[in-house]
Amino acid sequence: MSNRTGSFLWNLWQFSTLVPTSRTVRLCPLGFCRPKIAYSNWNPRNLLLNNFDNRLQASVRCLFQNALIFKSGDDFQTKGVRTVTVLTLDRVLCPRRLSFDSKHSLDSDNELKKTDFHHEASSEDVLTKETKPTPVNSRKLSQECNSLSDVLDTFSKAPTFPSSNYFSAMWTIAKRMSNDQRYFEKQLMFNHPAFEQLCEQVMREAKIMHCDHLLFSLHAVVKLGIPQNTLLVQTLLRVVQERINECDEKCLSVLSTVLQTMEPCKNVDALHAGLRILVDQQVWKIERVFTLQAVMKCVGKDAPVTLKRKLEMKALRELDRFSFLNSQRMFEVLAAMNHRSVVLLNECSRMVLGNIHGCPLKVLINILQSCRDLRYRNLDLFKGIADYVATTFDIWKLKQVLLLLILFENLGFRHPGLMDLFMKNVVDEPGFLNVKNVVSILHVYSSLNHFCKRQNQEQFLEVMASALTACLHHLSSENLLNAVCSFCMMNHFPLAPVNQLLQKDVIGELLASGDMERNVHKLHILAACLKLDDAPYHKAVDVVLPPLPPALLCPDAKVAEVLSSLVGDECFSKNVQLPHNYHIDFEIRMDSNRTQVLPFSGVDVVTSAADVQRVAVLCVPRSAYCLDSTHPKGFLAMKMRHLKGMGFHVILVNNWEMEKLEMKDAVTFLKTEIYSAEPLPSADVNLQSTR
Repeated sequence: MSNRTGSFLWNLWQFSTLVPTSRTVRLCPLGFCRPKIAYSNWNPRNLLLNNFDNRLQASVRCLFQNALIFKSGDDFQTKGVRTVTVLTLDRVLCPRRLSFDSKHSLDSDNELKKTDFHHEASSEDVLTKETKPTPVNSRKLSQECNSLSDVLDTFSKAPTFPSSNYFSAMWTIAKRMSNDQRYFEKQLMFNHPAFEQLCEQVMREAKIMHCDHLLFSLHAVVKLGIPQNTLLVQTLLRVVQERINECDEKCLSVLSTVLQTMEPCKNVDALHAGLRILVDQQVWKIERVFTLQAVMKCVGKDAPVTLKRKLEMKALRELDRFSFLNSQRMFEVLAAMNHRSVVLLNECSRMVLGNIHGCPLKVLINILQSCRDLRYRNLDLFKGIADYVATTFDIWKLKQVLLLLILFENLGFRHPGLMDLFMKNVVDEPGFLNVKNVVSILHVYSSLNHFCKRQNQEQFLEVMASALTACLHHLSSENLLNAVCSFCMMNHFPLAPVNQLLQKDVIGELLASGDMERNVHKLHILAACLKLDDAPYHKAVDVVLPPLPPALLCPDAKVAEVLSSLVGDECFSKNVQLPHNYHIDFEIRMDSNRTQVLPFSGVDVVTSAADVQRVAVLCVPRSAYCLDSTHPKGFLAMKMRHLKGMGFHVILVNNWEMEKLEMKDAVTFLKTEIYSAEPLPSADVNLQSTR
């Protein structure tokens, strides 16, 4: 009788398996599935009375392939275990299918009674042992395999859970390769027959694998160069959105690193928004400085100001734990967030200077780029970096030092020692000079108005002119204009480049380019230099240049008041427009000995008369000088030189210093400058000022 009952129940069980069933997969916190069948109220006497609805609520703790996973309506969370409903459509993701052989057949009531599906962990049956997967170790896999294809071969032989470790192992292997080898291996990876299977399996496991495995999968997939618009990447992004609340500090770090490298799209933008909300809630719980900096860099420039300030306060609290690397990286982090925290930058600058020896030049360049983006000017930091590079000049390539000088020029900082040393090496190694380097060097030295005292300045300019002439046939019109304009600002006129630039077709091309306004401005500078400087020839620009837009003239009100009380309103003029698009803030006319101020009359005074001295008062902003000095930049030095050529005596009034003076002191200052018996220093002396 018992054998017949067992046979009947076996046939009934086989019939019931033909119907798709909804089962519940219980996930343990580590993300591994422990297959443990747990049928409630199992009794052979009431088996026939149970309908299929009861079977739909049965719980089977195992992992399925080709499964569509949905959250059940009564999804609940208890003790770190999450329950989701699984609709099984295909085979079990185990080395062997579930089977009942003669050893484990349900052939008697006694056997049925012995099968307790609510047993404890200590009484796991054979079924559990067969279906419990063994995780693969990504580190061990990356050590055993030598290529990406080897990892895929291992996966195709015996897939194990979680599949994310295969991608992590492949990225670990790829990092050890050269760029060419990595490119070749990626092509083999995409063409491997198991690659598509691995992608599908990762997508199936995405909702049930542990959160850190999920994020490491996304990180490895992106780093391996799988296109962002593929179903695999978009699926992982979508699942991360759904499970972002599960992220701990480690997951936040990985997610922030991944998002920084991804292009904007709907899923990436949604993750950015979710990350900002999560960071705003958990910022005070972050313990590692590296994680804090990764999160700060990821929240981006568009983050709310309140969130930026909160992250800044968190970083200030952690200053005592900052390492040298943390201090270096904070510049780039704040630049990525577009948040200028002077206190934080000052502290990091101090730490960088204290440990600058041995610092890679690439790191120093990143720091200077961040300072430029943040408009942060720290003279001590810049001087410390320049001193360090000048001291260790022999270990750097000239190309690296040039990049550093370009950044210094952007910041308005001039270091005479480093620039002199660079000039000397350029003269000794002219083979370094190509088109790009010549244009960049000329721009830096003309903009910062630097002339070397310890070697022949003309030798440097001749070497640069020779290098430029040698590559005239490979030079674009814009680069030719930039180079010649830089030469003109330094009062040097190489014959071949100037003649090439003055051709009508070249000028016509410049006037028809997209950046016409900038080109017109430089052509006006060229025309003024050819006319007013001591050029070897006075060939003017044949083409009529478009006029420059009128400058906004706002003379300093305090200087006007001082001049009015000092010489009277009738003895000075405001906003004087001069040829070649020059203008001066105030003009005073004096006798040749500069002892008496002459009033302006209705009829203009003949400026060529020997008994009249024209005095130009220029109100100069701080930006017209090199950083924290009174060394004039290139355009101001050229303007002073040209005003002298037009017969003016130039007086410079620093706006920021005038604002600090009381009226009495301001009058005394201007009176001393106007009636001073000392002659105006020549333009060359101003060019070489090192104050």
